[in-house]
Amino acid sequence: MFDAAPRLVVHEATIGYDRRTVSDSLSVEILDRSFTAIIGPNACGKSTLLRAMARILAPAAGHVILDGKEIGSYRSKDVARRLGLLPQSSLAPDGIRVADLVARGRAPHQSLIQQWRAEDEDAVWAAMAATGVVDLSSRLVDELSGGQRQRVWVAMLLAQQTDILLLDEPTTFLDIAHQYELLELFRDFHDQGRTIVAVLHDLNQAARYADHLIVMKDGDVVATGHPSHVITAELVEDVFGLRALVVPDTVTGTPTVAPLDPRTLTHDRQEIPR
Repeated sequence: MFDAAPRLVVHEATIGYDRRTVSDSLSVEILDRSFTAIIGPNACGKSTLLRAMARILAPAAGHVILDGKEIGSYRSKDVARRLGLLPQSSLAPDGIRVADLVARGRAPHQSLIQQWRAEDEDAVWAAMAATGVVDLSSRLVDELSGGQRQRVWVAMLLAQQTDILLLDEPTTFLDIAHQYELLELFRDFHDQGRTIVAVLHDLNQAARYADHLIVMKDGDVVATGHPSHVITAELVEDVFGLRALVVPDTVTGTPTVAPLDPRTLTHDRQEIPR
């Protein structure tokens, strides 16, 4: 399923903010055409890693490699033609309409000489159709619900027409129904051949939708692999400090974390065989 030489690789990278190092000598590979979820406790370096992959943060040492080249060697537009980023929070300009915001996703494909074309128009409407926001195209973004706004931002990301999508906590601030709606949408994009990399907080959602996990703790990667191999009671307790059973989801068969009630713990940690 996965290629031997991943397009996006972090190699012995030291990344952080100003003089504060978050991760030191961090190495990770993003498997091509995977749905990769980066999980871990708060402040463990998940979003920092994603920002380094998106070239928002330059590593103090080490390398971020995109398509065989140092990501810092590309022009900004060249990076934006290869990968797209959905940040944790996005602010739309006042008074902008949905179709106009989605159209901004075409910026990497335009220049002073080559401006708006029919294929740009087609890309915008295809992105809105894929995310179910065509009926909202003339609405002001400020008037939309949280779930609708997030779909519009995803549509703008799709309009870039990149094969790699980086998503930083995409379900934050959404109610449970909109969270699953959005994750189903990302799974559809993955099924179409895109590489999805998402920072997620919910372990059960990560196990259900991702086919590859990167688990982080204190700035380090402590485990990688398929959710069925990675999500164990031992890992959940070690990484998150939570005693839990790991049982199969009754619908998907993927691992589900069921926290134990500390008031009733009278025996050692348990895990139901899968």
